[in-house]
Amino acid sequence: MVTALVLFSGSLASRVAARLVQRSPAVDEIFLLHFRSPFFDEHDGLRDLVKEEWPGTVFRTQSLKKDYRRLANIIPGQSFSLLRSCLSCRMLMLSRGIRFMQRLKADFIVTGEIVDHNGLTEQELERIVEDLGIIGLVLRPLSARSLPPTIPEIKGWVDRDLLSDLRDGEKNSLIELGRHLDLDVENEIGFYSRCKLTIPGFGKRLENLFAEEVFTLNTLKLLEFDLYYKRSPDVKMVLALDEDEKRTLQTYFLPQDLRVYLPTHPGAMALVRTDWNSKSQKEIKEIIKLAGRITATHSNASHLAAVPVSYRFENDDETQQLNVLPFHSSKEIGKRCFSCRLSSPTGNGITPVVEKRAT
Repeated sequence: MVTALVLFSGSLASRVAARLVQRSPAVDEIFLLHFRSPFFDEHDGLRDLVKEEWPGTVFRTQSLKKDYRRLANIIPGQSFSLLRSCLSCRMLMLSRGIRFMQRLKADFIVTGEIVDHNGLTEQELERIVEDLGIIGLVLRPLSARSLPPTIPEIKGWVDRDLLSDLRDGEKNSLIELGRHLDLDVENEIGFYSRCKLTIPGFGKRLENLFAEEVFTLNTLKLLEFDLYYKRSPDVKMVLALDEDEKRTLQTYFLPQDLRVYLPTHPGAMALVRTDWNSKSQKEIKEIIKLAGRITATHSNASHLAAVPVSYRFENDDETQQLNVLPFHSSKEIGKRCFSCRLSSPTGNGITPVVEKRAT
């Protein structure tokens, strides 16, 4: 009995890879393994999609939460590298996958990887399995004909001639192949941008955060908001603009966080986080004033000379106010804070990346 373990993200690529192997006459069963991580966005409809397209198939999830530093692979003193991160991520998932494969007594692993995606060439993909000591055990059906034959191909479990030689960028060919395999190629999950590390600007924020000795997963989630500012060494200010963002940001407030908002004009709500106990009263006042000015800048009152802002610590019932002068531009804010706007990889984020270092 031949069984395969599929590393399954829910992308069209992973679904096509799974279906190609599942339809091989010599393969009796496939298992689906889905990884979760602080850097992976999860689509609400994934489980329903699995039930619809793979009824009765074993579907398991595994968390990589504790391995987020290894996933990002940011080397101290060096800039974030998407290629280095992708290599590290794939090695981690495959090493976990091998253990899961052995537990299930599966015969080989299947992935939806495509040659050249995120810069991973044929040589890079092969180096991963060599370094892990699992040469021949990882089948990449979408680019298999561009890679050396694997054990399932050599043993005839999977017909190499029925596999593909896709390279990154051949989206139409992937869609056509999915349609031929009776998959729902119109489902939005298929092209859902799951990995946050691929969002331009996110890696720069992460690099800046990793320079700190200690931080929590809660703090890591703050990097996902479009408006994220940091004043060296550890003051973080995150702004939510619309109601959806505000509801999301609300879930990340900790008792010691500062909340800043405008009581009289529509505008942003800010979460300010730092080690307040290490700050003098003068420094605390400066931080509150800076947060108030940034919050007022992102409001309908940004044109005014003086804007009232309210602020309070979450563990304190008392709300206070002060009048602040909004900044004239994002460049002016950038002179005081690290700021890196996110730009959506799908073109929906609109805002270009802006990088400023604190002075």
